[in-house]
Amino acid sequence: MRGKAPTLLYLLLLVCSLIPPHIEAETNGRYAAIFNFGDSLVDAGNLIVNGTPDYLATAKYPYGMTYFGKPTGRCSDGRLVIDFICQEFGIPLLPPSKAHNADFKQGANFAITGATALETEFFEKLGLGQVVWNSGALHTQIKWFQDMKPQICGTPEACKELFSRSLFILGEFGGNDYNAPLFANRKFKEVYAMMPHVMKSISDGVEKLIAEGAVDIVVPGVLPVGCFPVYLSLSVNMFKIKKGGFGSRSGCMKKFNTLAWVHNSLLRQTIAELRVKYPQARIIYADYYSAAIQFILHPEKYGFAKQIPRACCGARGEGVYNFNMTAKCGEPGATACPDPSTHWSWDGIHLTEAAYGHIARGWLNGSFADPAIIPTESSSR
Repeated sequence: MRGKAPTLLYLLLLVCSLIPPHIEAETNGRYAAIFNFGDSLVDAGNLIVNGTPDYLATAKYPYGMTYFGKPTGRCSDGRLVIDFICQEFGIPLLPPSKAHNADFKQGANFAITGATALETEFFEKLGLGQVVWNSGALHTQIKWFQDMKPQICGTPEACKELFSRSLFILGEFGGNDYNAPLFANRKFKEVYAMMPHVMKSISDGVEKLIAEGAVDIVVPGVLPVGCFPVYLSLSVNMFKIKKGGFGSRSGCMKKFNTLAWVHNSLLRQTIAELRVKYPQARIIYADYYSAAIQFILHPEKYGFAKQIPRACCGARGEGVYNFNMTAKCGEPGATACPDPSTHWSWDGIHLTEAAYGHIARGWLNGSFADPAIIPTESSSR
């Protein structure tokens, strides 16, 4: 028996060596840092680093209830897509870029609630200055990133080297740009007229990051806003959507989802043009839209309740969507469902941690991204 023990140990080690390593072992250490830009879908607290305004419901409980146990400035019950991606790569959750005395050497989160692709002046020229809440547009966030470089990497050469080994996530951007005219009840043709400007801004943003040394850049599309309770609750009284304007299976507003689909189609075309121009870069389209549609059409596959689009946290309002503009999540009169993991919509505007987790995995493995963030053998050829 004594002679067999080393042989048995050798065989066990040999078998273990033949088993493909877990994805986490492959991905930890893949990136030296992660830099994130965007709006409330990925804001990790920039809006509240200098104090929480009384009016800001998203910085009050039950926000943060699932993972953090308290509000953190994230517009969800827990983690966001960017948080899951950081954890997959073994990087600490990114500090908000405005945080005081934070260590940004492994990355920073520049996203801030209300961010748009276009600058405030654009909306003011259209008479929309009063309905857009822009606390840091896309190019403002990139300027924050550029101003932070001395804290991150010191010399231009060191920065270029670090950024070439980092992951950059730019967006999504565009959702809040379209919200401004939509909530001002402007005609859809005015919204569509904004799209070339939004595409140009996103494209310019990608080019700025490449000029800084970025190689791996994720560019997410927008969500199917016609499925969101905040819009659905206004579908009849404000948007005047008739019965035929709703999807028979999804219950979503068709023309709003068409708007999002067109944005995403143009964005994919923009990314294709950038790939030709910058073959050394790896520019990834990340898909929020398809994921959300899957949550609605096949909820049981993701552990969600089979129901019409409905907010977990909210109050009764117009329709059956559990969304009320006068009693939004975090405000008096609103309550959270017992188990947010059974819902994809958290507050009628943003998603639950459970939904963000599924989206993050889809971005990483390619089911909701083109190509996958984690390269497969075929995509890396």
